[in-house]
Amino acid sequence: MNYETDQQGALLIGGIAAKDLADQYGTPLYVYDVDKMRANARAFVNTFKDYDIPAQVAYASKAFSSIAMLEVAHQEGLSLDVVSEGELHTALESGFPAEKIHMHGNNKSIQELEMAVENNIGCIVVDNFYEIELLHAILQEQQKEMDVLLRVTPGIEAHTHDYILTGQEDSKFGFDMSSGQAEEAFQKVRDASRINMKGLHCHIGSQIFETSGFEMAARKLFSALNDWSEKYDYQASVLNLGGGFGIQYTEEDQPLDLDQYVHSLIKEVTNLSTYYNYPIPEIWIEPGRAIVGEAGITLYTVGSIKEVPGIRTYVSVDGGMTDNIRPALYQAKYEAVLANKMKERSHQEYAIAGKCCESGDMLIWETELPKVEHKDLLAVFSTGAYGYSMANNYNRFQKPAVVFVENGNHQLVVRRESYQEMTRLDLSYLHREG
Repeated sequence: MNYETDQQGALLIGGIAAKDLADQYGTPLYVYDVDKMRANARAFVNTFKDYDIPAQVAYASKAFSSIAMLEVAHQEGLSLDVVSEGELHTALESGFPAEKIHMHGNNKSIQELEMAVENNIGCIVVDNFYEIELLHAILQEQQKEMDVLLRVTPGIEAHTHDYILTGQEDSKFGFDMSSGQAEEAFQKVRDASRINMKGLHCHIGSQIFETSGFEMAARKLFSALNDWSEKYDYQASVLNLGGGFGIQYTEEDQPLDLDQYVHSLIKEVTNLSTYYNYPIPEIWIEPGRAIVGEAGITLYTVGSIKEVPGIRTYVSVDGGMTDNIRPALYQAKYEAVLANKMKERSHQEYAIAGKCCESGDMLIWETELPKVEHKDLLAVFSTGAYGYSMANNYNRFQKPAVVFVENGNHQLVVRRESYQEMTRLDLSYLHREG
């Protein structure tokens, strides 16, 4: 992993000592290097500009949504994906332009669709037949129109390095292409007077380290669009190929440079446009993890240390599955360092344990570190995506604070949750009537 240290061997994040941040804001602490987030966003945006290709790069805010984060996304010229009323509310509170917001979701409620229409967001990605009916009724009621994309499943499933043609009927998302569902949905949307179909959307997976899956998906979608052009005289103005661009969590992960994904998509879409004699649609993509993942580091303070002779040594920290549930949820792997001992050699292998009352609350099962002592500062890399978003109050632990660092400055952007805030929705049962 790439990291910066000072002359004394202490970890720096965005030029600031990790220990200074931990001392000021406490631990567990999410720290984001804003320069890295900006660089990642620009790698996508500027590559499209270099080719002079119309495009939208929409930040998938489910990876990490906060007012400060969305302010940065807007500054970098990104559009925005939201999947709930809460994410849409956060976007609007941040001042994000409504016309650049796209709404996703496999079960959008009436309230969510009404909120999207009332606020005149830019696009809704329609996911099922029920939603078409709901949306059309809401548009009729509000006397408005809405741009939509149809989310389709192209029959390509990505498993990091492998791409499998599966038929893909077994997915909770989107309209299946192989069974004719997608074409039936197209017909229904085309006949809905207040719905403007802009094009197609697909998402083939996450943590993808190659481009061939995206190219295969583009070919499947273009084939359908060409067929609908011949049958219905329809031309799409947008082709959204989703996200899932991989990042590095451990040394085993070897993702592509972010601009390589864009190069590949542009090349494939351009070739398909020529092959089918079809106007090049605007290309939309949806990076989330790829923008914030590696920009985030979580800091913990070491507490108890337990040696099980001949088996392993457990190092417990003051966080765990409440601030990073990914290892417990699907065995995600991370790398860590002792932020206060970066120049010291590895001493032995340790297991990093969280403090929740669950035997499965393990952040890292095997990592080599210098000799670990109580009150050492542990830094876990690449926690910028789905850490804070999935944070929870299990065991009534507080949700951590979030700090942004940029240009040698640091700023608190999400306060640590207080105990009063944690219980603010609780109601007493002692004074009920009867």
